[in-house]
Amino acid sequence: MSSPALSALLNYATTSKSRLQSLYSDIHRQKHSNPSSFHAHVDWWHGTLKDVISRGLQGSDGPDGTSNKLILGARRALVDKLRYEGVGKPLGLGTTIAEMRRSNYLIPLSQFLTSQQSVFDPDWLPYRIASFVVGKPLWWAMEQLDIVRSEDSHTEPETWKKIEGDYVMLGLVVEAADTLDILRDGTGLSPADNLYTFEGFRKEFGAKVLRGVVLSELDTKVLIKFLERERRVVIQNGDVIKFVTTSHDREITAVDRGILQLKTAVINLREQVDSIQNKIEQTSSNISNALRQQRKSIALAELRFKKHLDDLLSKRLGSLHNLESTLISVETAAGDVEIMKTYQSSTATLKAILSHPSLQRDKIEETMDALATSTADAREIDDAIRMGGDMAAVDVGIDDTELEAELNALVEEAEKEKAAAAEQEVVEKLHKIEVHVPEGAPVQAAAAAPRRTAEAA
Repeated sequence: MSSPALSALLNYATTSKSRLQSLYSDIHRQKHSNPSSFHAHVDWWHGTLKDVISRGLQGSDGPDGTSNKLILGARRALVDKLRYEGVGKPLGLGTTIAEMRRSNYLIPLSQFLTSQQSVFDPDWLPYRIASFVVGKPLWWAMEQLDIVRSEDSHTEPETWKKIEGDYVMLGLVVEAADTLDILRDGTGLSPADNLYTFEGFRKEFGAKVLRGVVLSELDTKVLIKFLERERRVVIQNGDVIKFVTTSHDREITAVDRGILQLKTAVINLREQVDSIQNKIEQTSSNISNALRQQRKSIALAELRFKKHLDDLLSKRLGSLHNLESTLISVETAAGDVEIMKTYQSSTATLKAILSHPSLQRDKIEETMDALATSTADAREIDDAIRMGGDMAAVDVGIDDTELEAELNALVEEAEKEKAAAAEQEVVEKLHKIEVHVPEGAPVQAAAAAPRRTAEAA
C-alpha cells in the first residue's frame, strides 16, 4: 500500500502531519494515564481501518485472488502496509487493534462464524463481562502481588502475538446488510426471488452492497451469517439460501429446493443463450471479413459453423421456454398452496369466533328480547317524566297569554332605554363643540348660536 493510496482516504486528507505523527506513535501506556487521548486515537484508527478494508487496500487475501472487504487481516505485515511517507509506521497498531477487539468493533472471524449468539447480545463476550464485573478486583490484587501482568505492561510485539489473526469489522457488515435491505425492498414477490445458491447470492449482491468493490467468498459467508443470526431475514441449509418474511416460513422444504433447481437451470440456460448469440455475431463478422479478402473456403467453413450455432440456439431457446414455463407453473402452484393455507386459517378463525356462546341462536334471541324490553321500559319512563312536567306547569297556574304580554312590555322598555341613551349621546357631543366668536361681534349673537344649533338638532 502506497502513501498516495492512503492520502486518498478521508482521515488522512483531513489530518495534519503533526497529528498523524501522534496517531502513529506508541500509545499502549496511555489508556489509564490519558484516556481521552487514547480513545480519540482508537476512534481515528477505527475509521481509517474501515476505509482500508472496504476499499480493498489490504491486498489479495482470498483464495480467488480477491481482497476481503469485511474482514481485517491483523498481522505484522499490516504495519508495513500502513507506512506513511514523512510519518513512518504505526507503532501502536497492535494495541489499537486489541482495544477495538475489546470494544466489539472487531470480532474474531472463527468466533463470528460459529457462535449461535447474536453479536448484539449482552452475553456475547462472557469473558468481557466476567473481567469487568467479577474479575477486575481480583485481577488488580494479583497485579499488586506481581502474580500477573497488567494489559499496559505488554510491549507492542507481545500484544501482536496475542491478537494476530482475522477479524470481522462489525461496522462494515452492518453497512452491507443495510444496503442489501434497500436492494431487496419491493422484491421477493415470487418464491424463486427468495431462493439462491451461495454463488448465486454472491453474483447477485457481491458487487452491490459496498460501493465500488466486490465481496470475497469469505466476506459473503460473513454477510450471510449476519443476515441469518442478527437480522433473521435469511436461513441457510447447505448451499440453499432463502429469504424469509414470516415466522412460519423459517424452513427450507423440498419444494424450495425444486424451485431453486429450476431457477438455477433457467439462469444457466440464459447464460448459454447469450454465449451462443455472441458466437453467432462473431462468426458473422468472420464471414464478412473472409469474403472481403476473397477467402471463400474460410467463409464457407464459418458459414457452416454458424448454421450449427443457429440450430443449437434454437434448441436452447426452446428448452429455456419450457423451463421458464415450468418454473412459472411451479411458482403458481406454490402460491396456490399458500393461498389455501390462508383460506384454511381464515375459516378456522371465523369458526372460532362464531362458536362463541354469545353468538348462539338462543343467546342472540334472549339478548334481543331483553334489549326490546329495556327499550320499552325506557320509553315508559320518558313518557311519565314528560307528563309529570306538563302537570306541574298546570298546577302553578302559568298562562301563556300573560307570559307573552309581559315579554312585550320588557321589549318596549328596552327600546325606550336605548332611545334615551342615543339622545343623551347626541347632547354630549353638542356640548363639546367649540364656537369661535369674531372680534367685535355682538355678544348676544354669539350666545344665541349654540341655542340655534341645539334647536336645529
